Amino acid sequence: MENHQVYAASIGFFDGVHRGHQFLIERLKQIADEKGQDSMVITFAQHPRQVLQSDWMPRLLSTPEEKVARLRQTGIDRLEVLHFDADMSKLTAREFMEQVLLKRLNVRTLLMGYDNRFGHKREEGFDDYVRYGQELGMEVMRAEALHNDALPLEGKVSSSLIRRLLENGDVEEAARCLGRPYVIAGRVVHGEQIGRGLGFPTANLLPGDKCKLIPGSGVYAVVVKIGDGERMYQGMTNIGTRPTFEGHRTTIETHLFDFDGDLYDREMTLWLMGRLRDEQHFPDTESLVSQMEDDSRRARLYLANIHY
Repeated sequence: MENHQVYAASIGFFDGVHRGHQFLIERLKQIADEKGQDSMVITFAQHPRQVLQSDWMPRLLSTPEEKVARLRQTGIDRLEVLHFDADMSKLTAREFMEQVLLKRLNVRTLLMGYDNRFGHKREEGFDDYVRYGQELGMEVMRAEALHNDALPLEGKVSSSLIRRLLENGDVEEAARCLGRPYVIAGRVVHGEQIGRGLGFPTANLLPGDKCKLIPGSGVYAVVVKIGDGERMYQGMTNIGTRPTFEGHRTTIETHLFDFDGDLYDREMTLWLMGRLRDEQHFPDTESLVSQMEDDSRRARLYLANIHY
């Protein structure tokens, strides 16, 4: 049966589904309602650059599964996940609009993000899309950017801005831009059990997606969920190379407060709520333990004063 439903759509990679994306999608839903069309978000299963440059490794704010789940929660009528390949990469913007958006997906209204581009080598811009849309019977509109008033020097909320914040360890400002705390999920693997010997046993997390961005080194106050359980634990996480023990490989090690049990091979999710301090080298284990005791007190106090 032929599908006669027409759509108002927006297209993009939507990494992180941050507040800027949420702002765009809310505008899309409003436009769709005004025009009597269904709302559609079009995204990609993997970053197009990964297809064009096989050795390129993205630093993702959300795994593909996390992104799809977040987009579905926005209340859009339809989510379309395209599988970008070499053939699609060769389409000009007009060809993409005609062959994919119009003929395959029945898009009649296209809402562009303020800085979004598509088509072969992304050579064309908004004015070109408007002209092609007029030729094809598709109205092309551009949404305004969402500004973060707390970042007057940075201005627009974007995935690249959030990556910079996370790389600097500023998980609180990143959370304000995302609309939620940053999350890392994966499996607990065996470590060197250094923390256990210091009286602070830790769970060594192996992220489930190697492309997920790991925030800058330091000690963080975290909220933790184990597996599919409903209980949320509090804790502190060290991201870094453990310079006191001459480490070289970056690890993500979490000490859970008020927990006693075996976590090996279990799935674990971390919400990074706040940064306590830089990672640093200590002259001896006694100094390190003293600092970890102070970190624990500060993390508990920090987490006691926020809502999650």
